[in-house]
Amino acid sequence: MTALTLSTSSAATLRADAVVVGVAKGPKGPVVAPGAETVDAAYDGKLASIVETLGASGAEGEVTKLPAPAGFKAPVVLAVGLGEAPVKDGDGRFDAEALRRAAGAAARALSGAKKGAFALPVQDAEDAAAIAEGALLGAYTFTAHRSENGTKKGNGNGAPLAEVAVLGAKPRDKAFKAAAERAATLASEVNRARDLINTAPNVLDPKAFAAAVQDAGKEHGLKVEVLDEKALKKGGFGGILGVGQGSDAPPRLVKVAYTHPKADATLALVGKGITYDSGGISLKPAGHNETMKCDMSGAAAVFAAVVAAARLGLKVNVTGWLALAENMPSGSATRPGDVLTMYSGKTVEVLNTDAEGRLVLADALTRASQEKPDAIVDVATLTGAMVAALGNRTFGIMANDDAYRTAIHEIAEEAGEPSWPMPLPTHLRKSMDSPVADLANIGERMGGGLVAGLFLKEFVGEGITWAHLDIAGPAFNESGPFGYTPKGGTGSAVRTLVRLAERTAAGDLG
Repeated sequence: MTALTLSTSSAATLRADAVVVGVAKGPKGPVVAPGAETVDAAYDGKLASIVETLGASGAEGEVTKLPAPAGFKAPVVLAVGLGEAPVKDGDGRFDAEALRRAAGAAARALSGAKKGAFALPVQDAEDAAAIAEGALLGAYTFTAHRSENGTKKGNGNGAPLAEVAVLGAKPRDKAFKAAAERAATLASEVNRARDLINTAPNVLDPKAFAAAVQDAGKEHGLKVEVLDEKALKKGGFGGILGVGQGSDAPPRLVKVAYTHPKADATLALVGKGITYDSGGISLKPAGHNETMKCDMSGAAAVFAAVVAAARLGLKVNVTGWLALAENMPSGSATRPGDVLTMYSGKTVEVLNTDAEGRLVLADALTRASQEKPDAIVDVATLTGAMVAALGNRTFGIMANDDAYRTAIHEIAEEAGEPSWPMPLPTHLRKSMDSPVADLANIGERMGGGLVAGLFLKEFVGEGITWAHLDIAGPAFNESGPFGYTPKGGTGSAVRTLVRLAERTAAGDLG
């Protein structure tokens, strides 16, 4: 993990591999952002014109390297684009997400370096936290499956930046220290989720995932319960068993709980954990299987969020339910037309075995409801329909309470995770009617993401506030990295869930 320090040192005197400064898009070209005054002065006030000569405009994510001025302890200045400069009649500050993305792009550009000094705009602890969070997330690399000789600079998998120093921050100030500690914890847990998502499915099967949760539980004082295939059968978890019965790697239901002695509220989080999804008998077409190790991103996010809540000592009880299975085709696999008896007692006709996530979530939602939490939020890479609706960077939010859905949307935006509220049209429920069971696992194709949400709603306990996050788009980035987002697993929804837990602890969700 990249180290984080706060520093009041000058950009000229701090020993580092590079000094990171911000430039923004002004009405007449790039402008130097606050925090870089010392650097700009050393260039005789011409830093903006120099980076413009080198082709930079201040656009978001631009990275321009140039030799540091004479007398600097760092040999390189790295100018990173912040996007549009704040309007003159405003408060003059950049928003937190602009700072996160710029810091992330800079940290990624400094892969392999020992230390980066980030002289980006810092007006208060909130700014320092955004820079720290973005830099720590941007520095992430996944090398677990590479041999020592296979990890080389320049292949996108080199060693991460070893240390981030945030200049202009106050290391002895309580607010700055708390902000830095939260940023470090948050980034560490997002990166935990990313590691799990990126791990090969032959390494991370349901049993291995459960073992990872048990290890973390011991480290952070969490209560962990694991139901194996025998316990699942005895308990009647027909959805989880039905999805996992075609694989040689049997399923698991994992409960991981953080409790606070002074908590007044309990938040239950439910994660889809399909460690590999072939589609089952309804096999996915060629070209759609290669990234299906990411179908456990919801469970990874839930797991990481519970650990983060514990590490931050939040005054709220947070319980995670991880529904883990591998969806494979075989002679023992569930067939289209089979009827499963779910943990709730309801029966489901399986018309498409590739609509498996809702089956495992249904059992976990019923089990979570039995503990009567104040709210349940499930997270899942559930439908391609949500990707079609919202694209690759935005997740959808559905809920049985409009105010709660709105609150989560606002929280997600605050955390820097694009989201959009989606409806649960009651007329779509009829499309899941089955002639032989209580309901089918699929309905109308158009609005398929909403149909999936309606299916899940059937398994939420009466009177419990519930929301569903479909993160199918942003959970796994198949294109190039951007901002603080790497290629591969992104850790989508972790920051939203942690912020939701903080808001729940504060009791300000109404």
